[in-house]
Amino acid sequence: MNTPSEMTETKSIPLSVPSISGNEWAYIKECLDTNWVSSAGPFVTRFETEFAEAIGSRHAVAVVNGTAALHLALLAAGVGPDDEVLVSDLTFISPANAVHYVGAAPVFVDASPQTWQMAPALIADFLENQCEDRDGATVNRRTGRRVGALLPVHILGHPVDMDPVLEIAGRFRLPVIEDATESLGARYKDRMVGALGDIACFSFNGNKLMTTGGGGMVVTDNAEWSDRVRHLSTQAKQDPVEHVHDAIGYNYRLTNIQAAMGCAQLERLDQHLAAKRRIAARYDEAFASLEGIRAMPNADWAASACWMYTVAVDAPAFGMDRSCLMRQLREQRIEARPLWQPMHLSPAHQTAQVLGDGRVSKDLYESCLSLPCSVDLGAEQQEFVIDVITQAHRSQR
Repeated sequence: MNTPSEMTETKSIPLSVPSISGNEWAYIKECLDTNWVSSAGPFVTRFETEFAEAIGSRHAVAVVNGTAALHLALLAAGVGPDDEVLVSDLTFISPANAVHYVGAAPVFVDASPQTWQMAPALIADFLENQCEDRDGATVNRRTGRRVGALLPVHILGHPVDMDPVLEIAGRFRLPVIEDATESLGARYKDRMVGALGDIACFSFNGNKLMTTGGGGMVVTDNAEWSDRVRHLSTQAKQDPVEHVHDAIGYNYRLTNIQAAMGCAQLERLDQHLAAKRRIAARYDEAFASLEGIRAMPNADWAASACWMYTVAVDAPAFGMDRSCLMRQLREQRIEARPLWQPMHLSPAHQTAQVLGDGRVSKDLYESCLSLPCSVDLGAEQQEFVIDVITQAHRSQR
């Protein structure tokens, strides 16, 4: 194994970068050779068809990014101005922003300490005890606004506990919009994440399990919703020839070049998942007896995609907090990243209601650190990360 000085003199170890090792070059060259480079072309249709099959959904619509997918999914589900949407509190900001795009307000749901995911019990308590029925609509007594949807975000590769979410959504006749971006390939019990709710969204940003550079996808079994998403994503153009538009639409379609890359990446999805799980298993083994480091829980009903390997750092037990550990890793040119600031603490969403006191999300934000876990992370690189963390712990003893 290289010494720390030898490792840092060569190259840095990034957090999570793409693996370009399949047919990407050949498929993109085909786009260039045939002049199918823009937001139409055979690879777009192929990518949509193959992705829907991979998830187990009837329909898929490719779009420019995951946030656009969320925006369109909310519109398809009928969420609009002055509605409310229950959203995971511990998440990247995109779902909360997308709720505002449609004129609605997010209500943030604290995380469960058992899974780090949205806590279903808080949803049930809110709908049962803080809402009332008004002419068939579920209305938040505190704000007077209609609850329009539930938006669970499956973070870091692990599913939300969906059965209780789906049960409470069914009782209150609320659509469920999954943000499955970080958990592509994960399973909830015997079902694929993204095929659990009424409609689901994915992102293919560069750090995701598979990438198209940018890009996103909306999947659903609802043909009417799929048609609406496709229509709105192409500027709501009513006639294929005449420039007639019957609604406010959006320029959200994915390009053929990006779709070509998506097809190549999708072909290697199983290999990418296997690599992520192998990396997670090695970290789990290395940290199992390291005091003050706790790996993200993995529920027995979940098959995690292990997208982003994340640990909670117990500062008194480990000897330093996660920020200090992150600095020490970066001194060795190892990239590490804290979790997102919980949405209820975000200056962009200060007025939003939060279910629970937000303490679980806040504690996880303050203690958690994501470690390098690229699909192509080498065994020697991973051992170096483990050694740096182990030595940091020993230096405090």
